Amino acid sequence: QVQLVESGGGLVQAGGSLRLSCAASGTIFSSNAMGWYQKAPGKQRELVATITSGGSTNYADSVKGRFTISRDNAKKTVYLQMNSLKPEDTAVYYCNADPPYYSHSYRSVYWGQGTQVTVSS
Repeated sequence: QVQLVESGGGLVQAGGSLRLSCAASGTIFSSNAMGWYQKAPGKQRELVATITSGGSTNYADSVKGRFTISRDNAKKTVYLQMNSLKPEDTAVYYCNADPPYYSHSYRSVYWGQGTQVTVSS
């Protein structure tokens, strides 16, 4: 069964922190690189952080130095620690493989429900 369940979002003031979690099915998690994607209002979904199965990470310039991605392979879970949050970080955050998992059953890229992060100024 294919599954991505994101959690941990919420409303926070600028400068605050949040920790997002994503529980993934083995089909998606397995030995794949995993990533967190940001979908802000009126913008395309953007990959902001990735982590390989071996733990190597990469970040978009917009979040570098503030966000940290990690993974627990035993739990098939990916995390995103978000510090020094800014109003421009407001978005729905999704996790997925990198590149995103294509479901042959759905005949499309599979996405979970995402988790809303709202940063007030």
